Amino acid sequence: MKLRHLFSPIHAIRDFANFARSREKHEWWFLLASICVVLVIGWAFVHDSYFERAYKPNIIYVESWPANRTDAEIIAQQKIDQAKQEAAEAEFERERAKRQAEWKKIDDKLKSWGI
Repeated sequence: MKLRHLFSPIHAIRDFANFARSREKHEWWFLLASICVVLVIGWAFVHDSYFERAYKPNIIYVESWPANRTDAEIIAQQKIDQAKQEAAEAEFERERAKRQAEWKKIDDKLKSWGI
């Protein structure tokens, strides 16, 4: 069997044209509708798959202290740092309690609906 008999672009185009001519008008409309449905579903998947990544770098800055600091200076700095840490923890707890109250409200609403 010779290779030129296996595939010919001219014969393929002619075959497709004959196939297209034998189709009814309503078949073309169904083809168009089915292509649109597939494109819309594909677009929905692509659109839904995009999301912003919440990136917050956790950078820890190291402070340089002189080697001849006194113990009193070190303790004073530790008290300042402790106050900052306690304020941050208190803020975190307030936010956590707020989120917990929001979810409890939703849970109570779902329980009232029997869910």
